[in-house]
Amino acid sequence: MIVRTLQDCENSGRCVRSETWQSVRMLLADDAMGFSFHITTIFANTETRMHYKHHLESVYCISGTGSIVDLATGERHPITPGTLYVLNHHDKHILYADDEDLVLACVFNPPVTGQEVHGEDGAYPPPPER
Repeated sequence: MIVRTLQDCENSGRCVRSETWQSVRMLLADDAMGFSFHITTIFANTETRMHYKHHLESVYCISGTGSIVDLATGERHPITPGTLYVLNHHDKHILYADDEDLVLACVFNPPVTGQEVHGEDGAYPPPPER
C-alpha cells in the first residue's frame, strides 16, 4: 500500500516548478502502478504551451477557471471545476489560467519519473526503457 499526502509531496523532490506551473508528482514510475498521478497548478494569468509526444494525459479541474486551445483545430474549450479533458492523441495545446490559479488532477501514461520539465517543443522527454 502507498499512502502519501499532498503536503508531504510538496515538501520533497516530487514538487517541480516552472514559471507558469507547479506539478506535485504524488505517484511516479518507480511506484510501479503503470501511470503517474500529479496535482498541477497553472498559475493565474498565464499560458503554457504543451505537446506530450510520448505520454497520454487525463486532466480533471479541481478549482479555478481557464481554457484549453487545441492547436490542430484552433478550438477553445472552457475549463471549470468538474471539467475533464483528455489528450488522447498527443494533442498540441495551450492551457490558459484566468485570474486565479487553475488546480488540476493529472494522470499520465506511461508514468513520468518525476523530474521531467517541458522541452522547447512543449513535450516531456520519452520515458526510459524498462
